[in-house]
This record gives sequence, structure tokens and C-alpha cells, in this order.
Amino acid sequence: MIPALVLLIWLYLVFMHGKFWHSGPELRPARPQAWPDVDIIVPARDEAETIGPVIASLVAQDYEGRLRVILVDDNSTDGTAELAGAHPRLTIISGQPKATGWSGKLWALSQGVARSEAPLLLFTDADITHDPRHLATLVAKLEGARLDMVSEMVRLNCASWAERVLIPAFVYFFQMLYPFAKVNDPRDGTAAAAGGTVLIRREALARIGGLAAIRGALIDDVTLARAVKKGGPVWLGHSGLATSIRPYPHVRDIWDMIARTAFTQLNYSALWLAGTLIGLTLVWLVAPYEVLFGQGRVFWAGLATSILAVISYLPTLDRYRVPKYFALALPFIALFYMAATIGSALNHWRGSGANWKNRAYGGEGA
Repeated sequence: MIPALVLLIWLYLVFMHGKFWHSGPELRPARPQAWPDVDIIVPARDEAETIGPVIASLVAQDYEGRLRVILVDDNSTDGTAELAGAHPRLTIISGQPKATGWSGKLWALSQGVARSEAPLLLFTDADITHDPRHLATLVAKLEGARLDMVSEMVRLNCASWAERVLIPAFVYFFQMLYPFAKVNDPRDGTAAAAGGTVLIRREALARIGGLAAIRGALIDDVTLARAVKKGGPVWLGHSGLATSIRPYPHVRDIWDMIARTAFTQLNYSALWLAGTLIGLTLVWLVAPYEVLFGQGRVFWAGLATSILAVISYLPTLDRYRVPKYFALALPFIALFYMAATIGSALNHWRGSGANWKNRAYGGEGA
């Protein structure tokens, strides 16, 4: 009975869950009809290794309207602000100590918003480089489709062995959790964003009460999208014009990335954690077990389910130019993500949380 249930789950996922596996849409280069002013806000804390090329890519944007890059140096100790360089389009502000109740990133962004005046705001991370056509393309999408917010899953670094095994799966699982087609459907309640690139109208941000309305959110991108979509359409897709240059060379690096916010995603709930682990076991582990040890109908149900899972992963592997046989490792990759989620919960219960740039996650100290 359970193998048949799992097969039904996968039939739903593949054919009725917003084509999450399609690994699209992707934002293609475009030029807007009008060129509204844009302020690009970059929160940066100890980003000496990446800030130079990031800022260089932003001030070099091929954009005919007024453009200003506002770098918020969030109490860095490694010379981030100095390494950003100087340019007429660049303004650097020194961030104030984090206010109580705010997440670090949102506190930095809020200070940038306070110094900005443009009708459009681009929030982008200090580890993402941008093709010169990127900002124009984002504005064309926002204005052409009359959206309140445009966000992209930028291309993540995928060079090391650990990244090639685990990073495409991170993107694939995100697509499964938040099917982009559903996010982009104004009639569907699903809302999400990818925080590396978020272009938002100032009036939409004001409508939700500004960043103060979500000030404590650690998963700030999804929280922002949910708030904005209540009053206007949003769009989420893949980017071919923006790339993360933050490396995750070791398995431990990817483990820490997941553990930082996995339990936050579950609202720090032991019940949600248990339900999630049961669901992941059904989706990812039952079918391969039955292929190895089942007989008769159980075996065939497990095989059909496994084939659906493998095929659904191929477009994401193609996007990251990873060999297709990596799809056979999906059950083991799922086990890794399950273990990291458990690790996230254990960190929270021990009171240690996870750390990012010398700030603790998992409690108010974020």
C-alpha cells in the first residue's frame, strides 16, 4: 500500500505541481521601454573576498536611467568598504549596530532604503556578480508585466565536487517547495523569492509597511514575497545574467548553509520537523528500498516512482552542466539534506544555533 501511495505522490508532483521540475522560466536579456531611477542596495558584512568584483559589475550596468549603488557596510572588520572602490555611481554608508528584533540583513537593507529615493529598489547580495545587461532586463520584466516584484534564483557556484553533488539538488528542492509557475500565478497563494536578486517597487514596499514589517525574518526573501503578493503580482525565475561567486568547496560548507535556516523554515516546531522527515522518507527513500528489496507489484511501483524522480531531476542537472547519472544519487542527497535539517534543529535546541559572519542564527541574535 505504501509504495502505491508514494507512486501517487510522485504522479501528482510531476504532472500537477506546477511543473517544478522544468527548471524555468529563465529571464532573458531585454531592454525596457522606459528607464525609471533605480537604487541598488547591497548589504555587506565581512565580504572582502567578493565585494570588489560585485561592486564593479553593478556600477558597470548598461542602464540609461539614473542608477545609484548603495553599499551598506554592516560593521565589517575585514576592510570590505575600502575594497569596494570608488565610483560616481557608488555611495558607501557605515551601518549602525543591529537593532533589537531585526535580522542582520534586513537591518542593513533598511538603512540603505532610508538613504534611497528611487521608485525602484534592487536588493542584491555581496557575493553576486551581474552581467551589464542584468538591471535593464529586470526593469523590463517588472515594467512590461506590471509586476510589484521580480526575483531570481541566480546561478550558484558549482565547481567543487561537493557543489556538483549537492548544489543542483538545493535548487531542485527549492523548486519543489515553491514551484515557480505557482509563484508567478496571481491566482495561486504560493509566494517565494530568492534573496540574491530582488527588484521591488518602492510603493509596494511601503504598502506592506516597509522592511520593518518583516524585520525579524531570517528567511527574508520568502517572507517579503508573501507580504508583497497579498497586494500585487510577483515573479520568480532563474537568472542567466547573475552568478553567485561564493564558493562551497567542502560538504561541511553546504551543511552549514542548510543548517542555518532549515529549522527556521519549520517555525522551530518539533511536530513540523517530524512530519517533514516522514514526508521526505516517503518521497525519497521508500521507492529505492522497494527497488532493491521488493518483489512483484511493490518492486514495479518502486521502479516507476524512481524513474519519475530521476527524470524530474534531469533539467536541473542540465542547467548546472552536471552529468545526468548524478540523478541516481538523489536518495543519498536527500538523506544528507534530512540530516542537515536535524542538525539545524539540534543546534537550536542546544541554544547554539548556526553562525554567519559572527552572528548567531536560530534566535533573536540573528
